[in-house]
Amino acid sequence: MAHPTILDKGMSMKRTPFLETPIEYLKGVGPKRAELLRSELAIDRFGDLLHLYPFRYVDRSRFYTISEVHGDMPYVQIRGQITGIELHGRQRTTRMTAKLTDHTGTMELVWFRGFQWLRKQFKPGVEYIVFGKPSLFGKQYNIAHPEVEPVTPGAINQRSGMQPVYNSTEKLKSKGLDSRGIGKLVKTLLPQARPHITESLPGDILRPLSLMPLDECLVQVHFPDDDNSLKKARARLKFEELFYIQLNLLRHKMMRREAAAGQVFGSIGEHFNAFYHQVLSFELTGAQKRVLKEIRADTLSGKQMNRLLQGDVGSGKTVVAVMSMLMAIDNGYQASLMAPTEILAFQHYESVQKMLGGLGLRVALLTGSTKGAERREILAELKSGGIDVLIGTHALIEDVVVFRELGMVVIDEQHRFGVAQRARLWSKGRVAPHVLVMTATPIPRTLAMTLYGDLDVSVIDELPPGRKPIKTIHQYDRNRLKVFGFMREQIKQGRQIYVVYPLIQESEKLDLKDLTDGYESIARDFPAPDYAVSIVHGKMKPGVKDYEMQRFVQGQTHIMVATTVIEVGIDVPNASVMLIESAERFGLSQLHQLRGRVGRGADQSYCILMTRDELTSDARKRLEVMVSTNDGFRIAETDLQLRGPGDIQGTQQSGILDLKIADLTQDEPILKYARSQASALLEGDPSLKKPEHAVVRKQLNTLFRDKLFWSRIS
Repeated sequence: MAHPTILDKGMSMKRTPFLETPIEYLKGVGPKRAELLRSELAIDRFGDLLHLYPFRYVDRSRFYTISEVHGDMPYVQIRGQITGIELHGRQRTTRMTAKLTDHTGTMELVWFRGFQWLRKQFKPGVEYIVFGKPSLFGKQYNIAHPEVEPVTPGAINQRSGMQPVYNSTEKLKSKGLDSRGIGKLVKTLLPQARPHITESLPGDILRPLSLMPLDECLVQVHFPDDDNSLKKARARLKFEELFYIQLNLLRHKMMRREAAAGQVFGSIGEHFNAFYHQVLSFELTGAQKRVLKEIRADTLSGKQMNRLLQGDVGSGKTVVAVMSMLMAIDNGYQASLMAPTEILAFQHYESVQKMLGGLGLRVALLTGSTKGAERREILAELKSGGIDVLIGTHALIEDVVVFRELGMVVIDEQHRFGVAQRARLWSKGRVAPHVLVMTATPIPRTLAMTLYGDLDVSVIDELPPGRKPIKTIHQYDRNRLKVFGFMREQIKQGRQIYVVYPLIQESEKLDLKDLTDGYESIARDFPAPDYAVSIVHGKMKPGVKDYEMQRFVQGQTHIMVATTVIEVGIDVPNASVMLIESAERFGLSQLHQLRGRVGRGADQSYCILMTRDELTSDARKRLEVMVSTNDGFRIAETDLQLRGPGDIQGTQQSGILDLKIADLTQDEPILKYARSQASALLEGDPSLKKPEHAVVRKQLNTLFRDKLFWSRIS
């Protein structure tokens, strides 16, 4: 088959590389199917189809008897005769059944479409191969829409061994591109493509690891000879995928370090020492001291610091951030802290002002609400150097905000800011300021290595001594009166309570208690004047929402009924109970973040997870993990296993985690080894200019030419 020609920029004719051929030119595709393959599976070229790997395999090397069938089997293959064909029901509810019989018994086959054609295919006295998933209906096993074909020597050979199963969609299936249809296309393409498949890993990696050649890999991953060949093919493809991701991340990290000079904070001065010896009323944890040493080394290196600081809720990230800002101030620079919401910025301002006010330092707050003379005064002082620390929201990135000399930028919950927004803040420095990003969302190690692999990562993995762990309890709706009684007891002791709902308005699709009904119910059970209840949700006007939050912060209301807007951005030490309604509908990360809103004072705090009685196995597992541990990193690992990397913190936008075959929940050893190999290659050839690494340069350009590093700090 001749593949098409395309015009290059000089309008001269050149032949398209075979694997770049548009998918419509493959026999069996055509324009309509090609359009669906592009929109549904992002398969645009021949090479894309080769890298659409099966997500599982069915072992068709064995035939089962009907007596061996049970409901736990994913798929079975049976030889038998088909008899007793019948139609049931009328019009849209019509179904066809047939009896499949072998020497051990009889079972039912069921179809809900295609009856007229199917009835003509089945002949009495002919033995058929039947393949499908068994399920129990009443007291009898049946198979719905099985694959059926007559027993012939060719069919026996073709249906033996491991058969690939591909992801498909309803739209693709309607055009004959179910798993089997996609497999036929791959089988058509592979023999034509194999001569054009060139090696994508350099020999100095292939040879020592004895990796399977790429062309053989692609054959074995789609149509394996046996289980061992499949394992070798998948191992090589997983390694290669993770190797190039890590190589690209490490290369960006290396280039950024070479390009970005940073201020040198040569001394630890009076403000830092006064804060450490006179202001701090507690001993820093070992983890906090370790992170401060890492930051200190960065600020002495002459290169711009780009450090991600992970720490669970209450681990002491803010103290580390303040001490980092003091390093800048003691060396003649200013510092800034940017937060995603006004209320969080205000709380940071109050906290930092309280810590630094006694040291004679000027701390200012700039948000969208800062107006008139106050705003003009702050901008003037900032430009002249009269402000040491500026705390604020997106207002900090406005063009009118000019620092005299910005040396340290701290960003809280960086994933809530866009890349361009963050970049505008540190572009305000004459020399690139050092950047410290804080996140209270623990990230699993494998995900951090992949998503933030081009950054330096610090972890505060211990809580300050004496903090009481939050007690987490799972309760069903039927125990609501008991829970309300507990809430009244807590309020009587002077405590405050959050009640969080997943929705604002009633949904017909989801059986949930919505916020409005929930607020009315709480108001009835906790009536005025004995109790005061406030309500907060994302559709409120910002001013109204902040007013309601401030009432709760100041202790004017006992209960705050809210949606997840309070997940990040409010710190009320007096709040001791977090009641999460319909907790089965929340992800683990959200549940953990919500729980972190309490437990900030000296009193024992509680998180109550309210659910309906019937729960899915995944929901039950999430709740069990929440009840059993407060360890955010363990929770994050479980969350990754349950949801996959694409959903965690919206990382699918990064373009880094479009993994085709590697699995971050299972492949940590391969990931670590791939990173070490990538690091070793760059140490020996930082610019990838050696002739033997030409294949690496080409592959990097192919894989990452359209990718953006959404996760990058700078």
